Amino acid sequence: MAEHTDEKIPTVIADGVDIVYRVNGTGAGRGSATAALNRMLRRKQTEKASGVRRVHAVRNVSFVAYRGEAIGLIGTNGSGKSTLLKAVAGLLPVENGRIYTDGQPSLLGVNAALMRDLTGERNVHLGGLAMGMSREEIKSRYQEIVDFSGINDKGDFITLPMRTYSSGMAARLRFSIAAAKDHDVLLVDEALATGDRSFQKRSEARIRELRKRAGTVFLVSHNNKSIRDTCDRVLWLERGELRMDGPTEEVLQEYEKFTGGTDKAAKAAKPAKPAPKPKAHA
Repeated sequence: MAEHTDEKIPTVIADGVDIVYRVNGTGAGRGSATAALNRMLRRKQTEKASGVRRVHAVRNVSFVAYRGEAIGLIGTNGSGKSTLLKAVAGLLPVENGRIYTDGQPSLLGVNAALMRDLTGERNVHLGGLAMGMSREEIKSRYQEIVDFSGINDKGDFITLPMRTYSSGMAARLRFSIAAAKDHDVLLVDEALATGDRSFQKRSEARIRELRKRAGTVFLVSHNNKSIRDTCDRVLWLERGELRMDGPTEEVLQEYEKFTGGTDKAAKAAKPAKPAPKPKAHA
């Protein structure tokens, strides 16, 4: 029987998803431990009275993602992008609605959780095991992971404890570990904003490879250029609501009209020009 290569296979279905955070009010958390325990036991009956505030982070969001897609998530700060990503990964419960996934979603930096007191080398092995890779797979891909991260470009940092790494080095190693495995659904939160342009290009190329291997990639980023270079579809969230879902260029054009400029984050990330050297006086 011939395979239907053009068939669109759903990998993630979000159906009317609401996500609510509960935050203690200013007068709620005080008193004795016994009083606190009693409040916990009576939570549903006393939420309002005890000052618990409900923050509606995501409101009635629905979409279907398909195998082979790379989908960008955009929106201004606090729009619910990262919250939605965590819910797709199964790390946050939904208040209403459902999220269905085909396969295991992997949130970058969570499945490859790194330990500061261990060396980069040891973290590569532990991160690979945490993602379900066999020891043989990790061994065969170890050098590729290290080379991809660029950790050793200026010294033998892979043999040093992670606590000696800069935040950028740690982020690059996390991405490199996560990208070494083919994922059913890979969730990337701002990873491409880390590192120099050379690393960003390698990251973008790797995401395109993952798509070709029948996975689905979600990318949260404030860098519109990374979204344009990587994604063919964009979900625009604003104040927790799905404002637009469509082809990358169409959605980004509307988003840039809304924000009043093109790719502000990318412009802000550009290094300032060095000040001119003072002229010598004769």
